[in-house]
Amino acid sequence: MATGRARTSVRMEALAVLPLFFQLKGKPVLVAGGSDAAAWKAELMAAAGADVTVFLGREAADEALLALEADGRVHLSGADWSTTDWTAFELALGDCENDTEAQAFRARAKAEGVPVNVIDKPAYCDFQFGSIVNRSPVVVGISTDGAAPILGQAIRRRIETQLPKALAEWAGLAARLRDAISLRMKPGGARRAFWEHFVDLIFSGASGPDERAEERLLARAEVIAMRPQTGSVTLVGAGPGDPELLTLKAMRVLQSADVILFDDLISPQVLELARREAKRMLVGKRGGRASCRQEDINRMMLDLARSGKRVVRLKSGDPSVFGRSGEEITELQHAGIPVSVIPGITAASALAAGTTTSLTHRDCAQSVRFVTGHSRKGELPTDIDWRAIADPTTTTMFYMGGRTAGEIGARLIKDGLPPETPVLIASNISRADEKRWHGTLAGLGDGMAEIGYDDPVLFGVGRVFTRKTAMTEAIAETRVLPLTPLGGAHSLSAFSR
Repeated sequence: MATGRARTSVRMEALAVLPLFFQLKGKPVLVAGGSDAAAWKAELMAAAGADVTVFLGREAADEALLALEADGRVHLSGADWSTTDWTAFELALGDCENDTEAQAFRARAKAEGVPVNVIDKPAYCDFQFGSIVNRSPVVVGISTDGAAPILGQAIRRRIETQLPKALAEWAGLAARLRDAISLRMKPGGARRAFWEHFVDLIFSGASGPDERAEERLLARAEVIAMRPQTGSVTLVGAGPGDPELLTLKAMRVLQSADVILFDDLISPQVLELARREAKRMLVGKRGGRASCRQEDINRMMLDLARSGKRVVRLKSGDPSVFGRSGEEITELQHAGIPVSVIPGITAASALAAGTTTSLTHRDCAQSVRFVTGHSRKGELPTDIDWRAIADPTTTTMFYMGGRTAGEIGARLIKDGLPPETPVLIASNISRADEKRWHGTLAGLGDGMAEIGYDDPVLFGVGRVFTRKTAMTEAIAETRVLPLTPLGGAHSLSAFSR
């Protein structure tokens, strides 16, 4: 079976560092140095339950270290780290004055087989400390690989505002429920359905769990365990490419999928947001290239859903706008498979937003049309009322019309649309490599040749693009935004050459 353009689907993009979590409760940790920085690292280790010994050598202990010792959270030793037996220690952290001392500290740690961190000297570290969001037992670590600590702190503040205040209580309840749920429910869809229900409760705005929460959740688990486990298919719109344009609902479904059947145009950044354990299958469909047949995709969805899998059919743009969703929905419904649709931002809307263009500006257009640029055979559609489309009071957005653009321009002019009608062509909309071309209907074919045919393309025809073209030219020439109001024909003349 053909799978479209060759592209490797990876579950995880390249990592600057690998986040790991050490279990330190009751384990001995060595800290060297008497500074405030050493005190902070000692306090972190103690907060994780470690048995922390701070070796001062000839240094005086910082006040923070003395306070930690007074509270019984760390042990202070006047010995020097270099003369200490490291046999029992699980981690070593050193506050070293210079590179020579840091190199010696790291060499000793490596000789003893102990992971090492030299404070503020990344070159001598086996592991790093990032910003921490603490909702223990939920702990979130944030790393910028030492490149931008301020950014890490800003991210931490954002996460702090998003996590429920009672998250620690809910996490504690999850720990108490874990064994009971494992006894009641086998691994698989039912158990995951229960935990997804649990998570939905946490983020639904509910306060912390009350005294009967455990009883209610166990009863819910019994209901889910007895319910027949059937698969389902969700058609999800991924938008034009920018992962930030995904809806929250699309994110939730991607995070709970068993299998993801994705189009060739789905960006790796969108796939990066999906559940790591989900199986990913490229079912690429591109014009003029080897592609999966629609019949094969339909059969795959049916087979996977019948085996109990939760299938996400991930489509570029919006599934209901030239996304072949009608055929897939009909096939699934006839087979009795539960199917739902999550809309995505279609390319025309993304282009309008990216160029700050109103597709239905009342001074230019009374309606907007989305029109396919090719027929089933890849040719200019013959069953379209071109005279109706050649309407100067309508904005028309042509999808999948790259190779027929010249013919479309000629046909619209033949049916009455002025050759000077503004046109905007764009490829890879919302992505870093987006390209645009402004011009007129008479030059549509030349503009398309300039943009190229290798990437997904959309073009719009209509007077709304006059405003954008003229404004862009004015800004390029003057570098100063004109003060003329933007309402009506008179303001347009202010932007003319």
